[in-house]
Amino acid sequence: MESGADVEGVFLRLARAIGAIEKVVPFQHSAQLGYLSSCPSNLGTGMRASVLVRLQKASAHPSFKETVEKWHLQTRGLYGENSSAAEGCVFDISNRRRLGRTEVECIKEMYFGVKALLELEKGLL
Repeated sequence: MESGADVEGVFLRLARAIGAIEKVVPFQHSAQLGYLSSCPSNLGTGMRASVLVRLQKASAHPSFKETVEKWHLQTRGLYGENSSAAEGCVFDISNRRRLGRTEVECIKEMYFGVKALLELEKGLL
């Protein structure tokens, strides 16, 4: 986690940490399913890339849901998985598709989807 918009820096730091852990404790991997975890929604890469972003105007706009669907995003409230209401119009936005995707694909989908939502927000201000 990190404040700001350096998605690449966060991803590279995560990759280094995973590499260091895997040298000591290998992760379970299936050629068919990808990496195995205790949560079925995280099969494959297990990569849930997310950002917290304030979308005061865009979240009320009809294009919001279309953009979320187009980029295969998942929106949550400020407090994560079990919160749907966005407190102060702050959303936790992540990639919805994980199975059969590489880590880079997961990051790109989240990144470009959030970028589209921010452009919608900027256009409404």
